[in-house]
Amino acid sequence: MDKLESILLKCWSIKTSSKWTSANPYLGQCGVSALVVYELFGGQILKTRINHQWHYYNSINSIRYDFTQKQFGLEPCYSDISSNCEEAFTDTNEEQFIELKSKFSQLLNEQAEKKLL
Repeated sequence: MDKLESILLKCWSIKTSSKWTSANPYLGQCGVSALVVYELFGGQILKTRINHQWHYYNSINSIRYDFTQKQFGLEPCYSDISSNCEEAFTDTNEEQFIELKSKFSQLLNEQAEKKLL
């Protein structure tokens, strides 16, 4: 899953989250990333309350994947509360979702093609 985080890192920008900065590209990417990963890989969306806000991430085959945890510096104390797309969309918008999904899918396909060559 490190490869997925690497691909996400290349895709994140101010177009995928208004909180994005070059100093902390993980910032504000949790909801949109959880939605894209959920749509492409299934599993479930989970949430944990951090600093009075919800933080979204994924669980696939009962394994937690938080591709944006580095925005906090330290690993969060996870509650693993079941969530859904509707809740995760409160942290993003349709344009940001489409932007990230498009870039992520493109880079993921390029990686897959390289493996075939």
